[in-house]
Amino acid sequence: MAKQKACKICRTVYEGKEKCPSCGSKEHTETIKGRIIVINPEKSEIANKIGLKTKGEFAIKTR
Repeated sequence: MAKQKACKICRTVYEGKEKCPSCGSKEHTETIKGRIIVINPEKSEIANKIGLKTKGEFAIKTR
């Protein structure tokens, strides 16, 4: 099983790839502090507050 990574640019959580599937960045980290899963970004107050416009799994804080 591949380790999960989080993109340092858009905070998308993914595994197994070298590039972020959302933004294409190669900058990633395996150190993740907290996660948020967005199902409906239009209605989510938390997603709006932190600026997420797509659904998916995101890291709250990366190092």
